[in-house]
Amino acid sequence: MKELGLSPVWVRRRGSPSAGQAEAGAVAIAPAAVVEGAEPAISSALATGSVPDADRGMQIQAMDWAQLKSSASACKACVLHKARKQAVFGVGDEKAEWLFVGEGPGAEEDERGEPFVGQAGKLLDNMLAAIALQRGNNVYIANVVKCRPPGNRTPEPGEAHACEPYLTRQIELIRPRLIVALGKVAAQSLLGIETTLASMRGRVHEYRGTPLIVTYHPAYLLRNLVDKSKSWEDLCFAVQTLQALKQRPAAPN
Repeated sequence: MKELGLSPVWVRRRGSPSAGQAEAGAVAIAPAAVVEGAEPAISSALATGSVPDADRGMQIQAMDWAQLKSSASACKACVLHKARKQAVFGVGDEKAEWLFVGEGPGAEEDERGEPFVGQAGKLLDNMLAAIALQRGNNVYIANVVKCRPPGNRTPEPGEAHACEPYLTRQIELIRPRLIVALGKVAAQSLLGIETTLASMRGRVHEYRGTPLIVTYHPAYLLRNLVDKSKSWEDLCFAVQTLQALKQRPAAPN
């Protein structure tokens, strides 16, 4: 597609895999238990990460959008807070069918407080346009970690683990029809597996009952233009998958 900088224009091939033909990923994470009456109020202990992981996760799980954003902004549960200018929580339609999850904010995102606003963000917007989507319109964009890793390095496993309750709660509140993991870090964090991105592409995985598709991170595509065509294939597959989901009969009450 011209939006992705591909020439000639790419079109979907006939016979490309449908959602029914896609191999379902075997990994699904069981949802955490909800404790009735869990206190959603933000405490200093929660912000500093000094409460046990299970208790902290349950408190975050009980939060609404306003509480969640406030908690993430004040969070000091890992070392990333030390160099951040601000937490980059996420942006978009909070009832979106599409959820795109990246790795973490960069320098420009840290400055502006919104994910994917640099060159990679411009490419992501073009990727969305290529499949008739638009930022903020039936689309939500988030990252695995909410604070910028120094030097834009890959988030450490402990940093991703500290931020996991926030992303988990975002997904619970949005209830997307489809998740698109942008890059290896996002895919591995959401699926809880360690493998190559190539082996994760072209299949429908599952995150807590929600279908998930893996493609390249826009920042990677800026450095590896040859893989833009593969990303276009992934986007077409994502569209086909969501269309197939919508055609399924509704579950009985």
